[in-house]
Amino acid sequence: MTRILIVDDQIVVSEGLKAILSATPGIEVVGIAQDGVQALELVPTTKPELVLMDLKMPGMNGIHATRKIREQYPNIRILVLTTYVEDEWVFDAIQAGAAGYLLKDSRREDIVNAIQRTMAGQTPVDPAVADKLFALVRGNARPMPQTSTIANELNEREREILQLLARGMSNAAIAERLVLAEGTVRNYVSSIFAKLNVTDRTQAAALAWQHGLVSANDE
Repeated sequence: MTRILIVDDQIVVSEGLKAILSATPGIEVVGIAQDGVQALELVPTTKPELVLMDLKMPGMNGIHATRKIREQYPNIRILVLTTYVEDEWVFDAIQAGAAGYLLKDSRREDIVNAIQRTMAGQTPVDPAVADKLFALVRGNARPMPQTSTIANELNEREREILQLLARGMSNAAIAERLVLAEGTVRNYVSSIFAKLNVTDRTQAAALAWQHGLVSANDE
């Protein structure tokens, strides 16, 4: 049972989400917050595993709330559900620690699927956002010198796994591609996180793109 906290300042939206998700097997809505401050107050008592986070709210917005929750409760996953596709919102949310980014016009099944993927350690991104996100990251990427700290920190297998991770592949898919046990891939991913000083797949993927470890022409 996945415990979910909904954070949205629009009561109609949050109550609608609660009704939809509560009727979904394997999901329990443990609370509703109307802004970031209230979300931080509810997290210790409701103990969510995932927070469904709006971004633009009065008081403490979703970016700041995401960052504070991730700092204080690193095991809680944040899935953004918003109407905003502007560049600064997308990047700020990911940099704050969001594990996924959906738009509010997503279908019910897409929201449920994104929740399941997020809990499985994947990084769901709405198709309307994905192209813009990767185009911007690629545009900011610079060829990584061979003397780069990141290049030197990772061995050949870790770089290979990071490249696949950055293209959105799950541990199971990476294991199948490289003919490895899924547990072995999971151990490699943990080692990559430690060496890159990141806490999740989104941050690791962003570093891979920014440092030229992934090319737009990669198969």
